[in-house]
Amino acid sequence: MSLKDYLITDEPYYHATGREVAHFEAAYADRMPIMLKGPTGCGKTRFVEHMAWRLNKPLVSVACHEDMTASDLVGRYLLDADGTVWHDGPLTLAVRHGAICYLDEIVEARQDTTVVIHSLTDDRRMLPLEKKNEVLKAHPDFQMVISYNPGYQSVLKDLKESTKQRFGAVDFGYPALDVEARIIAHESGVDEKIAATLVKLAEKSRNLKGHGLDEGASTRMLIHVGQLINRGIPLAEACDIALVLPITDDHDIRKALTSAIAACT
Repeated sequence: MSLKDYLITDEPYYHATGREVAHFEAAYADRMPIMLKGPTGCGKTRFVEHMAWRLNKPLVSVACHEDMTASDLVGRYLLDADGTVWHDGPLTLAVRHGAICYLDEIVEARQDTTVVIHSLTDDRRMLPLEKKNEVLKAHPDFQMVISYNPGYQSVLKDLKESTKQRFGAVDFGYPALDVEARIIAHESGVDEKIAATLVKLAEKSRNLKGHGLDEGASTRMLIHVGQLINRGIPLAEACDIALVLPITDDHDIRKALTSAIAACT
């Protein structure tokens, strides 16, 4: 089976903030498993898409969640007109055909599910398909990439050390203010003056992290605000829709954010 449908043909826009591109390329040269660490909405997924395009490799992405089973990743037998037929899961597809497999927000998956990747992230590079009584050797081009938000870690939701230590890591944060403004302007279509205003608002919300907010406004949220503004929604209303209301249900925090928006406009 070909993975041409998983190839990214158009360059995903990504503004490097350091040497993360060179670091990923060096890791891929040895097929080192990579963990992308950083807050939600800071560009981890876009970075993986950009690197898959840059390396001209298919990208198989999986959004992890707590109900995901090992069979959802590996595959299962299903009934069809010809009887019981094995269907590869997304992980098996990537392993078999040499794609980059990206497990997004892996901490959301159950630990008994994520252990299936262990044999792929050491020198064995193999995937046991127990239901098929088969051991699948990884294609030479296969690479495992996961994303992880350390801010959400807890006793119940964290990666095992036995998983973490199998990966190299690239640390992500929100870009410098001028860079973030350029990203927002490019992605949403607003001018750089409005984009700079949105970044100032984000900075104020990020200062509230740990003081009423679990996370400040992400770059993704600011792009959503900019897209609404570009469609004719006034700035204050756009911020309310795409920033204030999604980020908190606390009345006092909403009031503080609304006041900050009014001060910036």
